[in-house]
Amino acid sequence: MANASKTQTRKLTGAPSILPLYGKAAATMVPGASLLPFLPGGGGEIPDVRLELEGVVPDPDAVAAFARVCGFALRGHLPPTYPHVLAFPLHMALMSEGSFPFGAVGLVHIANEITQHRRLGVDEALDLRVQATKVKPHPKGRAFDVVTEVRVGRRIAWESTSTFLRRGQGDPGAASGEAFPILDEDTPASATWVLDGGLGRRYGGVSGDRNPIHMHSLTAKPLGFPSAIAHGMWTKARALAALEPRLPDAFAVDVRFRRPILLPAKVEFAGQDEGEEIDFTVRGRGEKRGNRHLDGRVAPVAAKTSPKGKAK
Repeated sequence: MANASKTQTRKLTGAPSILPLYGKAAATMVPGASLLPFLPGGGGEIPDVRLELEGVVPDPDAVAAFARVCGFALRGHLPPTYPHVLAFPLHMALMSEGSFPFGAVGLVHIANEITQHRRLGVDEALDLRVQATKVKPHPKGRAFDVVTEVRVGRRIAWESTSTFLRRGQGDPGAASGEAFPILDEDTPASATWVLDGGLGRRYGGVSGDRNPIHMHSLTAKPLGFPSAIAHGMWTKARALAALEPRLPDAFAVDVRFRRPILLPAKVEFAGQDEGEEIDFTVRGRGEKRGNRHLDGRVAPVAAKTSPKGKAK
């Protein structure tokens, strides 16, 4: 995360309520609304603010519901993407502040990297930290990262980086991440997933991410989509669920979100071992097979054994 000596840390006493935050995010779509000081979207630089929430204990029923929607087996530990769900209200709170330069609605989630240093027990108390990085150039606009840390005691047990794109005038010479490993198109599929039109609502219900582009065609069309689209993080979670028997306790998984999955849909999942690593993809099926929705790679990592210093 950013230099702690310059970072403004805000300790929260509870998870922020999502619905009011979505109200602020939606309000930025009204012409001229971003000029109001209490709404994001006024441009400028990302504020150096870190949000912290300590002692978060997952609800076992909520974890079980999430596992069912994403295809994970019910075990005594959290699905590897579930800490992202716990941190999502903090992400929204950070991006809903009046000083944040972009409104959350309209941002494109283009990449996500998770490092799980060890499995997290369902009953463990987790300390969450969320912070956004400075804006960086991108060929299709401007991008930034939201970095999340999950600690148990003084040790980082799980961390992630979500990269978001604000479309606009870009820098053709900037790095885009397109050179990410891509599985050969002829790699045989190991599964076909039939996704119904209500998938976005179900995942929104278990994740809290009720962005209108995922909920219904009536709310997706004003934002430029012919129908509701599947959450990128559902697609990543479903891919990890397919690989779950092969995942070590400690691993890193990096994905690029390519084309959205328009619901309802049929898509293919394919994976291939590359030494200790696994490359995988979610792609269109049949005549849409050339449509790549997600490309990813899993690699084992050494579990963290030494404690981190206390936050300043």
